[in-house]
Amino acid sequence: MTLADVAERAGVSTMLVSLVMRGRPGASPANRERVLQVARELGYVPDARARVLRQERTNLLGVTFAVQQPFHSDLVEGIYSAADTAGYEVVLSAITGTRAEARAIETLLAERCEALILLGPQTPKRQLLELAERLPVTVVARGVADPTLDVVRTADVRGIQLAVDHLVELGHTRIAHVDGGTAPGAAQRRKGYRDAMRRHGLAEFERIVHGGLTDDDGARATRQLLTTLPPSTGILAFNDRCATGVLDALFRARLHVPDNVSVIGFDDAHIAAFSHVDLTTVRQDAKVMARLAVDHALSRLDADGPSLARETVVPPTLVVRGTTGPPPPSTA
Repeated sequence: MTLADVAERAGVSTMLVSLVMRGRPGASPANRERVLQVARELGYVPDARARVLRQERTNLLGVTFAVQQPFHSDLVEGIYSAADTAGYEVVLSAITGTRAEARAIETLLAERCEALILLGPQTPKRQLLELAERLPVTVVARGVADPTLDVVRTADVRGIQLAVDHLVELGHTRIAHVDGGTAPGAAQRRKGYRDAMRRHGLAEFERIVHGGLTDDDGARATRQLLTTLPPSTGILAFNDRCATGVLDALFRARLHVPDNVSVIGFDDAHIAAFSHVDLTTVRQDAKVMARLAVDHALSRLDADGPSLARETVVPPTLVVRGTTGPPPPSTA
């Protein structure tokens, strides 16, 4: 249905219909009611995109997110809430196995978003800087040291150290880390793992296995771990989804969690609290990070001139659930 369809059925001009649909003066009460009644009957919905094209400001915040990452959906929920409070709308653009991050960003630019919030972007730094020359860019869950980019991230090094400390306190020594490969934050978490193991005098037990972002990555890495001796009694996964793959591989190998092996994830995405998962994990505060990301974007938009970028580091916390416990007596 178009304005012309409504105008023809109501017997008025398309200009009059446009005035009514935009809530502008110029139509008599009778004509206004007639137009609204016809619009309801025809199921006409005003085209928001066409409207914003006629405006200087769009009040749109563009957000890229990976559909395979549960933590990203938690961030998106928080971004919607913060943006709504500030009077902005959110345009989402997904990254999938067949839809590249570059395509997701191009879509948001075509939608005339005023600022971009990129969740865990893997775009090279140089391209991020080029993008920031066009409009404000806030990077979430990845460290990028540059005065033109705003960053909101968790203290990844500290987060993984909390996980190692927890397992050591339970009595574990053979603690392995299924890492995130080249994913944002992976290098910092590897560093945190090594630093913590050495601080506890456990350097000889360090074991890092190449993992990734998905449950398949976690399962593959765990199968590799199970072929090496001596067996690890604690496994730190790169993120919660990777941890679900670790749990699945252990279950298929008939190993019990946490009686035989303890497992810790990272993120505290909503799936971690499911009763059948009950995952001990390092919590990134999605609500706080989302609010800060929106605040950073809007402060750039409201600034009178160039301003220095801000990197806000949110402290992590450890959430202890049912996948961690003391090591088996034979390995204590």
